[in-house]
Amino acid sequence: MGKVTGFMELDRVERDYEPVEDRIKHFKEFLIPLDQTKVSEQGARCMDCGIPYCHQGCPVNNLIPDWNDLIYNNKWKEALDLLQSTNNFPEFTGRICPAPCEASCTLNITDNPVAIKTIECSIVDKGWEEGWIKPLVSNNETGKKVAVIGSGPSGLACAQQLARAGHSVVVFEKNARIGGLLRIGIPDFKMEKHLIDRRMSQMEAEGVEFRVNSNIGKDIKIEELNKNFDAIAFCGGSENPRDLPVNGRELKGVHFAMEFLSQQNDRVAGNKIDPKIEITAKGKNVLVIGGGDTGSDCVGTSNRQGAKSVTQLELLDQPPEKENKALTWPNWPLKLRTSTSHQEGCDRNWSVLTKSFEGDEGKVRKLNCVKVEWSKDTDGRMKMTEVKGTEFSFEADLVLLAMGFVHPIHEGLINSLGVKLTPAGNLDANDTEYKTSIDKFFAAGDSRRGQSLVVWAIREGRQCARSIDEFLMGKSALPN
Repeated sequence: MGKVTGFMELDRVERDYEPVEDRIKHFKEFLIPLDQTKVSEQGARCMDCGIPYCHQGCPVNNLIPDWNDLIYNNKWKEALDLLQSTNNFPEFTGRICPAPCEASCTLNITDNPVAIKTIECSIVDKGWEEGWIKPLVSNNETGKKVAVIGSGPSGLACAQQLARAGHSVVVFEKNARIGGLLRIGIPDFKMEKHLIDRRMSQMEAEGVEFRVNSNIGKDIKIEELNKNFDAIAFCGGSENPRDLPVNGRELKGVHFAMEFLSQQNDRVAGNKIDPKIEITAKGKNVLVIGGGDTGSDCVGTSNRQGAKSVTQLELLDQPPEKENKALTWPNWPLKLRTSTSHQEGCDRNWSVLTKSFEGDEGKVRKLNCVKVEWSKDTDGRMKMTEVKGTEFSFEADLVLLAMGFVHPIHEGLINSLGVKLTPAGNLDANDTEYKTSIDKFFAAGDSRRGQSLVVWAIREGRQCARSIDEFLMGKSALPN
């Protein structure tokens, strides 16, 4: 906790943003950090609630009341040490996490939670500025070698924990750059990529080796990994996008969201895009199908590229603007969420089913839709019904499919292994041991649990590392 009466004396204050008219002109982060004194005051708002439900809301079990109190007392270095004891990359989560901890905060009962996300990001950013964050090099070399497949947040967290336990760790990444979807999918205006590079440097100093352009199962045989490593962690993510198999899907201008987002991230990184495959929203009527975070990222990117119009479609009903706290708190509520990208300009539509695409000269020009209604069947399951007479269309020059991911890519490594999968197509491993059906083969992150949050990936990577450490050494001093 912070100041006993702080929550009564001080209002919630968060980081500010650049004005819309300024930030849509560039792809840099547009958050305006909160003054250090103000951050300390926000720490003071952490009340003596008795049961800190923020722990329940945070997947990595951040010791939130503890570092709130330290910030209130201007003990920033101690707060940083406590923060990094549970979270390997708080500068990532402090920027792109939806903050379920704040939804669980006791003060959220009155819609006034502690600004936990702002405080978290301020702590770690100050840690880098002051030079407090240094490599933690193990003085206990175990002689064991671990291969980590995939360099997203789960792979990076797993690798860093294993290196700190004294193991020799090699991270294999199929792409040319480290970071997984953090690198290729998250727009720079939400998280600039030098943050990943900085952590890479720290991890290399801790002994982690990174090998890019290394597609296991294609460029490198799994037999080679089995021969050269004592354990293997699959942290390849959930990369198989959900498609929309309707008439006209083959038309030019209909793309998966990640094709679009990754190209823009390449541009920001200084890479040239082949004009033959270039996807751009400039001067186009853009339709984004899917109402989640990826869809929101497409909206923000389209506006920055100079789209003529941006429309977002969601199959489900519009959520309520305000949740019923008596029914939802301290759990993550279903409610209408408006992102900074939506604020920059977007027409949002709910309960819309795409029926077909139309075009001319092989290019998409129109999206045909119908309104739907949702109801419960006799078994209590939600079912969708098309509403007769509600057919309508949208003009469209670019359609971006942002409907989520169904499971990890099976072609190549997973199929060749013959590893057991869940009915949903994810790798079958529990969340205690993280072991798959293949000896010395572990799985963590979205490839195991399905598409989820970065903070969940970090948690699973950390826990998977502990399980691997126990597997190799018979015991582990790594945190749960």
